[in-house]
Amino acid sequence: MRDKYLAIVTARAGSKRFPGKNVRDLCGKPLFVWSVLAGLDCPQVARTIVSTDSPEYQRIAIAAGADCPWLRDPALAADETSSADVVKEVLECLGEEVKQYRALVLLQPTSPLRTAEDISRALALYESRNAPAVVSVSEAECPPAWMGQLPADLAMDEFAPAQFRNLRSQDLGDWYRLNGAVYVIGIEEFRREHGFKPQGTLAYVMPRERSIDVDTAYDFELAEFLMRKEKA
Repeated sequence: MRDKYLAIVTARAGSKRFPGKNVRDLCGKPLFVWSVLAGLDCPQVARTIVSTDSPEYQRIAIAAGADCPWLRDPALAADETSSADVVKEVLECLGEEVKQYRALVLLQPTSPLRTAEDISRALALYESRNAPAVVSVSEAECPPAWMGQLPADLAMDEFAPAQFRNLRSQDLGDWYRLNGAVYVIGIEEFRREHGFKPQGTLAYVMPRERSIDVDTAYDFELAEFLMRKEKA
């Protein structure tokens, strides 16, 4: 099994910005189940584990075919808890079993349009380039030079550097953003880094239409529209 991978889906119950988002019905399935199914459908993944603090989510995960043998430590279910902290707990609970896997794959529950094929392609890149890690990205909606923060009075005098104000988007080149869909990393690299992007990490580029990261009701509606369109 050393050529196979461990997939981890992190799905906690608490979401203040968009309550209950991980179990919102998206085209007939709870949101996080789409990530579970992507892991289960990927031929390189040997085991898909869901980490959750919710007995309800645990039941849903098991019914979907994932493994969810324990509930997350309540201390790791806070807003400020990082994905790295959650993955660290999973690896500790698995103990010696982790030696069976080539690497781990983090699948965040808010990326329902990411497919098993996306995971396979990211793993192929990881293997072919012998990379320490692979992280999925998508083309950015606009160049960062067109972005800025606004003060309380909404003045835009310092909104963007002056040298960029009259340039067209094509003059600024191609820009990409993290999309949160797929993270592949060797287990020892993860332990050393306590994160997912060590030196030498490669980007797996995904199209925008599969890169929706559901954080708000608008994101959910957009994901639903795109999923229904794809299934039509």
